[in-house]
Amino acid sequence: MPRFPTESFNNHAGSAVFLLRRGVFQSKPHPGMRYFRQCGSAGRKSRAGHRPKAVNYYDAGEMKVLCLWHATQQEVENIKTALPAGTEVVVPAPADYLSRYETTYADLEPHARDADAFIGWTVPTGILEIAEKLKILSWLHVGVDDLRQIGAFSLLAQRESKLANIAGANAIAIAEQGMMLMLALAKNAIIKHQMAVDGRSSFPVWGDESRSAMLQGRTVGVIGVGGIGGRVAKHAKAFDMNVLGVRRNKEQKAEGVDTMYGPEELHAVLTQSDYVVLAAPNTRETTDLFGRAELAAMKPSAFLVNVGRAATIQERPLYEALTSGRLRGFGTDVWWRYEFGRTFPIGWGSRLEIQRLPNVICSTREAHNADDVLERSIEWGIQNLIEFAAGQQLTREVNLEEGY
Repeated sequence: MPRFPTESFNNHAGSAVFLLRRGVFQSKPHPGMRYFRQCGSAGRKSRAGHRPKAVNYYDAGEMKVLCLWHATQQEVENIKTALPAGTEVVVPAPADYLSRYETTYADLEPHARDADAFIGWTVPTGILEIAEKLKILSWLHVGVDDLRQIGAFSLLAQRESKLANIAGANAIAIAEQGMMLMLALAKNAIIKHQMAVDGRSSFPVWGDESRSAMLQGRTVGVIGVGGIGGRVAKHAKAFDMNVLGVRRNKEQKAEGVDTMYGPEELHAVLTQSDYVVLAAPNTRETTDLFGRAELAAMKPSAFLVNVGRAATIQERPLYEALTSGRLRGFGTDVWWRYEFGRTFPIGWGSRLEIQRLPNVICSTREAHNADDVLERSIEWGIQNLIEFAAGQQLTREVNLEEGY
């Protein structure tokens, strides 16, 4: 629980400079930041669906920032130090909580009404509606589909407020998780671990039941070559794989991708791939993207890995493919959400208990739970505010029409 009293933290720093230059979190740029600068910002220079008139809060020094979580004293100091002198940074009052990343309406209401900027992971019901002065929401997630579902997109668009995320902040961790799932599936990691625990070994050697698959010389199709998918492609090249990519603009090349395809050529990629990695965001175009036709286009010997959004795969066709021998294996870190008012009965996870199948390896949204990710998430969220305060184009502004 935070140990500082409820108060406004007035910033008296001399200039608005980037955190990496000031060494607030670390003394040298994190490799993830270098990666983002090199690859993550490609194609993002005109992403916004609207263009409110730029206001330079750096000169005015009058911006009020509300933290939407129970920030530590150090986190508050990092925000204060980064933003212009005169910026007011406020936090929820100390309270008992189950997760410090969540707050209630009562926690935020005293400051939300006149806040210029929000930064955080969650938004309590009703807070956006009363924040009539809000000009920017710095969302400390990569995915923004949750905001769309709760009506935040339309509200922000009506008020001509900006939305920025932290796209790329967790790309390294999630791409590594994707590679782990590929390797674990290929090498029968869970089965062979249990064999070792039980004191057993494979017999006969090279039998179909125990023989591992290989990555070297095989083809991987990366569906969604953004920050995560682009890094998966580079990792795959280190295993001497042939890499095929699918992205909206196939003319936009990516390091590590041998051939790029457009969305309309998806089936051409699936028929060639020994591994398919889904790294696409959840948008109207990608929801239920993978169904019976797509699974039927895949090789029966292929593996499917999902580190994007669960909603891109239809659950029943996937279950049928895994239990009929149509698909060799499945690895995932993301799961379906069956939400009230849209589905019945409601629930989270697999209704068909896909996680229990012997050819499935999974984790429960753990990919981002890794070293460096928390610090980088806050750091990049603050950079959104720095750019906004200076009247600059937001590097990670979300297009409210496209949904990413």
